[in-house]
Amino acid sequence: MSAFRGPLLHFLSEPGLGTPDPASYSYFADGLLVVADGRVQAVGDAAELLPTLPAGTAVEHSPEGLILPGMIDTHVHMPQLAVMASYGTQLLEWLETYTFPTESRFADADWSAKQSKVFLDLLLAHGTTSALVFSTSHKVASEALFSAAHEYNMAITTGRVMMDCNAPDGVRDTAEASYQESRELIARWHGTGRQRYAVTPRFAATSTHAQLTYAGKLMTEAEGLLMQTHWAENKAEIAWIAELFPDRASYLDVYDHFGLLGPRSVLAHGIHIDDADRARLAETGTRIAFCPTSNTFLGSGLFDLASARAANVEVGLASDVGGGTSLSMLVTMAEAYKVCQLRGQSLNPFQAFYMATLGNAKVLHQEAETGNLAPGKMADFLIIDRAASPIQQLKHSAERDLSGILFDLMILGDDRSIRRTYIAGQCRYDRDAVQGAAHAGLSV
Repeated sequence: MSAFRGPLLHFLSEPGLGTPDPASYSYFADGLLVVADGRVQAVGDAAELLPTLPAGTAVEHSPEGLILPGMIDTHVHMPQLAVMASYGTQLLEWLETYTFPTESRFADADWSAKQSKVFLDLLLAHGTTSALVFSTSHKVASEALFSAAHEYNMAITTGRVMMDCNAPDGVRDTAEASYQESRELIARWHGTGRQRYAVTPRFAATSTHAQLTYAGKLMTEAEGLLMQTHWAENKAEIAWIAELFPDRASYLDVYDHFGLLGPRSVLAHGIHIDDADRARLAETGTRIAFCPTSNTFLGSGLFDLASARAANVEVGLASDVGGGTSLSMLVTMAEAYKVCQLRGQSLNPFQAFYMATLGNAKVLHQEAETGNLAPGKMADFLIIDRAASPIQQLKHSAERDLSGILFDLMILGDDRSIRRTYIAGQCRYDRDAVQGAAHAGLSV
């Protein structure tokens, strides 16, 4: 058993886009998180819980920090770290110029294994403890990511990318191979430890009718699978889909036709959509991953969060690295706030932090295990440094109310704000130890 003391926040329900509902969260100015066997044993006021601890229980005290549940990313690309911040293109040219050549390297098993660990280490350093992840069209890449995540005991959902047309050699597959290899990966990894499988057609343009039919078939063959793809991100993309699927009423209707909508489906982006689309998403329970940093970086457009929520569409928050420009969900929150501002909308910090934790857990159907610090859940959590940068130190004060604390972190925070990241109660990233090792290396 171990315990962690300090200001502590987690969410119980959605706060809402307006004035947050006080019943939606629990905040303890001097809280205590008690962990044993990888799970949360108790959470509450330190004064009440400290006397209940067995003698000799280690207590880590962070009075100037903030204890939060681990953050969750609903759309991110493992193989695209190297294409982050690639200059000067929009979506379709960006894929051809940067993404596909980079992803072709993941046919090599050794490369995939090394990059999978780099990716997971970076997630942890940015405070992300769980994610829905795109791999590549190579089976070895998905194998490597599943293997590394299982070793780290991280809850990762991923799948072999399906793309059998309109893609170059090196990343293009066949409908039959994508189906068979996906089945093999599902049999090996879906439900192994904390791993889950996501059926992953890249987007409608890179799959034939036969492959999309196979994707829909896969969704019926095992319990608990997720489906992830891209949708309505870019106007040129939408026009291309209309040319490729002239018999379908809309881009969304393509996925609907092949049985790929439903409560376990997460469509990344969903920027250029209408009320009919939103109604169908709500009717089927299909979710959207809101990817603000990639949407602005690639010039794709501004997601309409308020209209989606008004239509009862479930929306997750996502980094979308490598189109996105940071793995940090804090940075992602900041960009989401700006997108909402440009839309004439508001995103309060309570809703933003809810989306990055419990909200994203619900989008990915893993709220029984992650998302907040309720007793019985996996002890995936963060120790946040509220004064990690000079400007945060300037604004940091004991008199700051919770809304101000969260808004400062949301707008000014980044990977420097993550002091420690815990997975199932085990410290998997320690900023101070990493920085100490780096300084020691420089001094040798």
